[in-house]
Amino acid sequence: MHVGVLVRGGYLAEILRKVREAQPDLVVSTGDLVDGQGNALSEAAAQFREIRPRYGKFAVTGNHEFYAGIDESIKFTTDAGFTMLRGGIATIAGVVDLAGVDDPGINRLGSREGHSDREILSRTSGAHFTILLKHQPLVERDAPDAFDLQLSGHTHGGQIFPFSLITRLVFPFHKGNYRLVGNALLHVSRGTGTWGPPVRFLSPPEITVIDLIPE
Repeated sequence: MHVGVLVRGGYLAEILRKVREAQPDLVVSTGDLVDGQGNALSEAAAQFREIRPRYGKFAVTGNHEFYAGIDESIKFTTDAGFTMLRGGIATIAGVVDLAGVDDPGINRLGSREGHSDREILSRTSGAHFTILLKHQPLVERDAPDAFDLQLSGHTHGGQIFPFSLITRLVFPFHKGNYRLVGNALLHVSRGTGTWGPPVRFLSPPEITVIDLIPE
């Protein structure tokens, strides 16, 4: 969403109105929730707190959380009512395991712990539908058989054509849905905010709604 100087106030209220209309049981952010100084975004955090899905809100870090300052970004995210998953697992309603990993931006802080996605996913029960929250749409070779669904973002679908041709080269999993080995799925959201100029061309914003239906 890149909440900050441009995404706040009335624009943020409209986005969150659409989220409420979807009546979600669970809300997740796959990173870059914030793109500014957290100490200037108390109003935005209050707007987020009005979203109260019955199974909660969860988030992972994106690269912009580190650019904005990781401590301030985490404070904003938690003030907004999200539970941060930084290598952690949350079990939802006894049927879904959420696993979250930090963006590689943590490397800039010199504190990379070296845990692979597979290692983090090994902490799930193995008996539940498993969702991996990961900011960048990169898939580790031995990870897909450890999750059912990966949710990512980062690319904005290119945001502005023809830059989308470049981002597609860097991230082949560019936008939309992909079926991985082992029948796992990957969804890459275009997101709702913008990076840099507040412009999108041939890459409209989106709020992704996912229905999980028992067999």
